[in-house]
Amino acid sequence: MVNVAYHTARTQGKMMRSLYKAVIPQIVKLPISQTQKIPISVYSLSCERDLPEQVASLRSFIRHAGIPERFTIISDGSYTENSCQLLEGIHPCVEVLPLEQLKRTDLPQSVYDYASQHSMGRKLLALMSIPINQTTIYTDSDILFFPGVSDLVELARSDNTSSLYLPDCATKMDDRVIYDEREKLNPVNGGFIVFKKPLDWSFAVERLSKITELNHYFTEQTLVHLTIHHNQAKPLCSKRYVLSVEDQFIYPDKYAGKEIALRHYVNDVRHKFWFNALS
Repeated sequence: MVNVAYHTARTQGKMMRSLYKAVIPQIVKLPISQTQKIPISVYSLSCERDLPEQVASLRSFIRHAGIPERFTIISDGSYTENSCQLLEGIHPCVEVLPLEQLKRTDLPQSVYDYASQHSMGRKLLALMSIPINQTTIYTDSDILFFPGVSDLVELARSDNTSSLYLPDCATKMDDRVIYDEREKLNPVNGGFIVFKKPLDWSFAVERLSKITELNHYFTEQTLVHLTIHHNQAKPLCSKRYVLSVEDQFIYPDKYAGKEIALRHYVNDVRHKFWFNALS
């Protein structure tokens, strides 16, 4: 039997994304009702393909969380000059920075090799290169923020030095860098991280250096998972910081609402992103 609700939701999401993409030049000119400044720096890695999601995600962060000291969009190199201008036109706190300009030059060669061969390697390079001088957030472009994210201000001002991570709803890892099954416990999603201090990546990168084929999609996420736990980071509340695909095959977005802080709309539920992009 055809799941009408599921296919209707996917079709609607696709149509809404197309419409949003067509009017991005007008959307970026719309003022964002927000005056509160927050002592946070934000970074997001994205590409030309993800421009609509990046615009919507960025605007939702400023609207609901506040105006960060800077919101840096790391371009993988594919953003056009016009797209960079559109993104920077959203708010004065926004800057677009090529990964080539941001990347550190003192990392192990295995990291650069991975970045040259796989898009997820470029994400690992970006995460390892983000300067952490204060509370700093990394967020994927397929995350929408909701009114409940206002507690990030309290996290930023807290004296607690533990970084925070988004719990994953599935265990998808590259077993080549897992040396003990217990290392798979409490899976980390690399789509949203609150850095309270610089992380020690050496534990995971040492394992990366022993891999010869760098084409596994989940290598980056597994290395992030290992690093996060090696640095004793703490999980964010999964009821407020949501990553779930349980509502994949029904029509409505089961989790969106003013009570949650964010939802990471991973591939299985990406179409639902567009149900709330203008909320």
